Amino acid sequence: MELLFVTVIAAGIGAIVRYTIPKRSTYGLFLLPGASAVVAIVVWVGTLWALGWTFDGPWIWTASLGAAVIVALVLALVLPRRRNDHDSALLHQLSGGKA
Repeated sequence: MELLFVTVIAAGIGAIVRYTIPKRSTYGLFLLPGASAVVAIVVWVGTLWALGWTFDGPWIWTASLGAAVIVALVLALVLPRRRNDHDSALLHQLSGGKA
C-alpha cells in the first residue's frame, strides 16, 4: 500500500515541478510526473530488496521522494535546452543552410 502512496506523491511532485519551471511547452504533459513516479518506484523497491529498509522507516521515503525531485528538476532544466538545439539544427538541415 505504501508503494501506491509513494507513487502518487512522486507523480504530484513531478506535476508541481512541471508547472513551476518555465518552458514547459517543450516536453509532454505527463513526462515529469511519469518519470518521477517510475524513479520513486525503482528506488523504493530497490532499497527494500537491496538494503533491507522497511516501508515505515523515514529513509526509504526520503530516498524515494528525493530521487523523484531530482529527476523532475533535471529533466525540466535539460530538456528545453536540448529541444531548442535539436530544433535549430533540424531547421538548418531542412532549409538547406538558409535558416
